Amino acid sequence: MQVIETFGHYVEKLSDTDPAKARVLLRTGWQAQNLKFRAAPDKELLPADQYLARLMMDTMLRPLKNPDQSVLVSVFTPCELMQEVGLSPYNVESFSCYLSASKAERAFLQTAEDCGISETLCSYHKTFIGAAKKGLLPAPRCIVYTTLACDANLLTFRELAELYGVPCFAIDIPACRTRQIPAAPASGEAGEQVSPEDANVAYVAGQLRELAAFLEEHTGKKIREDSLRERLARSRRTLANYDRFQKERVDKYIPADLVTPLYNGMTNNILLGTKEEEAYTEKLLASLEKAGPARGKRIYWMHIIPFWSNAVKDVFRLNENAQIVGCELAQVANLEAHSDDPYEDMAMRLLFNSLNGSISRRIDAGIRHAKETKADGVIWFNHWGCKHTLGGSQLAKKRFEEAGIPTLILDGDGCDRSHGGEGQTSTRLGAFLEMLNAGDAEM
Repeated sequence: MQVIETFGHYVEKLSDTDPAKARVLLRTGWQAQNLKFRAAPDKELLPADQYLARLMMDTMLRPLKNPDQSVLVSVFTPCELMQEVGLSPYNVESFSCYLSASKAERAFLQTAEDCGISETLCSYHKTFIGAAKKGLLPAPRCIVYTTLACDANLLTFRELAELYGVPCFAIDIPACRTRQIPAAPASGEAGEQVSPEDANVAYVAGQLRELAAFLEEHTGKKIREDSLRERLARSRRTLANYDRFQKERVDKYIPADLVTPLYNGMTNNILLGTKEEEAYTEKLLASLEKAGPARGKRIYWMHIIPFWSNAVKDVFRLNENAQIVGCELAQVANLEAHSDDPYEDMAMRLLFNSLNGSISRRIDAGIRHAKETKADGVIWFNHWGCKHTLGGSQLAKKRFEEAGIPTLILDGDGCDRSHGGEGQTSTRLGAFLEMLNAGDAEM
């Protein structure tokens, strides 16, 4: 632990005086960790999850090694189009997570706030903005983001586009499934009859076609629709594999740490369409054959997991008595929504995302996934700065408990340790698990 603190301190310090050297140090440290993942993986984790740790670290290193071949993206941006033109995902939330894991986030958070960024903005976004302003994180080829779920996107990516001086493309996602159909032509002739939902899909799909042209213009490469269609088919198989794994793990004990569910939340979004992510889900399914019987309390986690928190680690990291059996962010797609047109297919994945629109859609999805994993309880994590999550917490608790699932509302921050409240977190988690165990004793 002291090694990590020293490493983070030097990354922060060098960022003030020599950002290029700080970047080299950061990249070298992460490469060393990647070698450790390969040479000495955590044997308590599934082989599939050992593979996932390497896959995620490879994803993080590519923008540091070849920033001109990367595209800065928000977490739910459909990256299949970027893969087709050879660009690697460079994700704001992921980089901030890794900076926090390297204990180097505090100086970057402060830099963002000193530059006028509100303290209440999501700490993931503030960390990245601060690191970019210091010159630690390199400029990408371009930026692509959506308006989906996180209102911080509207500020962060415009700020970064101006800072880096690179082209930027925003995908507007309507907040609900229906959208006003355009009025009939002035001549009075009846236009084509389209359902509101189809109009919505067409609206987003049209933007994605414009995105394809944008990417072709800025990379000089062409997107072939037949190849893109194959990628979307791979994406659907990947999501279906993960969904099947979650349903079939109900009677199995799967060792769990705090970062693997977060990796799932990242890779099930930004790496969809890659052979590597599909291979991971196939490895997950294969692992079920060797898994032992289920034991301990099973917790489904809503929103971000504060992986850095010792209070949370003490309860859930590789603990047979209590495990996190799923994380909302890994299961946001509606698997029933599908089109043979690749652009409409991506549009549906965005529009029908469980985090898009009303809080009820999100809660319904959470209840369904928690029941599929036979969760004994749910933790709804109120990440500081996330208005959507904070505002829906009390309704969520009511709805989950009406569905028969005990729910704990836990306040904290997924990235910024200064908003931790470790003592309170430990007390509340302990009391929640004690309540779940007491319920068993009464039966």
